Amino acid sequence: MTYVVRAARGDDLDALYNMAKTTGGGFTNLPASRAALRRKLDKALASFARVADEPGDDQFLFVLENTATGRVVGTCQVFSRTGAERPFHSYRLGEIERHSQTLGRTFRARTLTFCTDLDGLSEVGGLFLHPHERAAGVGKLLARSRYLFISMHRSRFADRTIAELRGAHDAVGRSPFWDGVAGRFFDNTTFGDIDTLTATHGGQAIAELMPEHTIYTATISESARAVLGVPHKSGTAAMRMLEEEGFTSGEYVDVFDGGPTMIAETDRIRTIAEARSGPLRRIGSQEGANALLAAGTLGDFRACVGTLSAADNGLVLDEAAAGVLQVSAGDTLVHAPG
Repeated sequence: MTYVVRAARGDDLDALYNMAKTTGGGFTNLPASRAALRRKLDKALASFARVADEPGDDQFLFVLENTATGRVVGTCQVFSRTGAERPFHSYRLGEIERHSQTLGRTFRARTLTFCTDLDGLSEVGGLFLHPHERAAGVGKLLARSRYLFISMHRSRFADRTIAELRGAHDAVGRSPFWDGVAGRFFDNTTFGDIDTLTATHGGQAIAELMPEHTIYTATISESARAVLGVPHKSGTAAMRMLEEEGFTSGEYVDVFDGGPTMIAETDRIRTIAEARSGPLRRIGSQEGANALLAAGTLGDFRACVGTLSAADNGLVLDEAAAGVLQVSAGDTLVHAPG
């Protein structure tokens, strides 16, 4: 089967909503709220339509389509700049050292500091793939397509990029971190309640209500400490893919569920660093190397995997991939090693 990642359209709402209902909660960028998804789609359509080639408050939403069935089976997102509408809050993990001359001893304590250090960075997120479509390589296509889009529109993005991973939940969907830290500041508010509120108002809107004082990790529950910076079990593969691209974690976590925030220098993200472009000279050859491919700008963006080779001072692409990308001889292809 052949898959294509394309810019989301207005008529993708039902597919996105059906996928959102299967995430299991805690997935801020894909809320199970039709109204919230409609707003997200409208903003994405406006972002794709914006022609000014400079950073803005853009939110680009993509879907993964199975071209054999026409079904939308996955989605991902790219945000050009965090903190554009409201501050982007995180907990920064740190350490405080205190020395007592009287006792002749030094004490070190780990801390969580409420901060907006990540304001202004770009973000990749919202990656979800339907469980029945998790064939080999499809998740990587969905994830890496975002980096080709950034490379093709580089002036719209920041010099650093982050990725937030959903934090650990227990078997019934409760968040140990929420129960042990953030939830203590919101009387009788469960993690499920916060899920609903963030779907309606956005996670950072709720984070504005969080107390801003530094928290010593020794004062929080053992179960909350145990999941600091630990991704949800469904996100371990996503974390590995981010690490393969050059993202690192350890300094920042989500204020609600303690999930890791990963960071990379945008130009050093592997797929971006390896991306090249060239004219398509010929279609039809089945020889060559497997490659990640993209064509089109903004709302016309499409990405897939295909067979690519070099010839005649240009590129030769297999017929199936050319059909998926809707390209013909003379068009520009962006590609990275598969």
